[in-house]
Amino acid sequence: MTGSNSMSSGYCSLDEDSEDIAFFTAKTTFFRQAQAKQGPKSEGKEEDHEPKSLSEITARIAEYNSKATENGMKLNEDGVYTGFIKVQLKLRRPVTVPGGGADAVEKTSFYLPSDAVKQLHISSSTTVDEVIQGLLTKFMVLDNPRKFALYRQMHRDGQDLFQKLAISEHPLYLRLIAGPDPECLTFVLKENETVEVEWHAFSVPELHNFLMILGREEEERVRQVQKKYGEYREKLQEALNGKLG
Repeated sequence: MTGSNSMSSGYCSLDEDSEDIAFFTAKTTFFRQAQAKQGPKSEGKEEDHEPKSLSEITARIAEYNSKATENGMKLNEDGVYTGFIKVQLKLRRPVTVPGGGADAVEKTSFYLPSDAVKQLHISSSTTVDEVIQGLLTKFMVLDNPRKFALYRQMHRDGQDLFQKLAISEHPLYLRLIAGPDPECLTFVLKENETVEVEWHAFSVPELHNFLMILGREEEERVRQVQKKYGEYREKLQEALNGKLG
């Protein structure tokens, strides 16, 4: 990965201008059902329309650029094309970054800003794995890249559908096929959710941090419940006083 503005094969850089910023929750039951139902259909559709020749790729890029309001794609002589994708960060858990002290091995955990969007300049040969590692490097995240996954988000019938991408897939190709409209495709970086969280993959400080967060969430939930029932109690008491008065 490089930080220059060249447009060579395999290139992947991150735009320094961050836009809005994002965070999300773990997979829900609906999320898993949507992924299972929509994934194969989407993949089949893309395979049917995959450009087979240089002329087809040229036509695809021309069509894409005619619809794009910014940052079109460019085709190189070797058949590799370059362009931009935007990735939303929707991370639920804190990440590990270098500490600010003099000790080089010092680490700290914190939450990345919510709703963050990063723009990356990549090529058609850049893989999902390279995109993830590039994002982690940009934010100086020390966690294992396997803890994260890149998802594509699609809007259908008023619902947001997510599908986890294989690390060998090429995001710029998916962007080309979907077109520039974010309603058709948005890339999202999230935790690499499994059926159960792999707690052994986290360090001792991270686990302690999670316990602290859990305690705060529990206290907040108790406060909300007490407030809710306190308001109910006041209304009932007012009604009772009105009856007795």
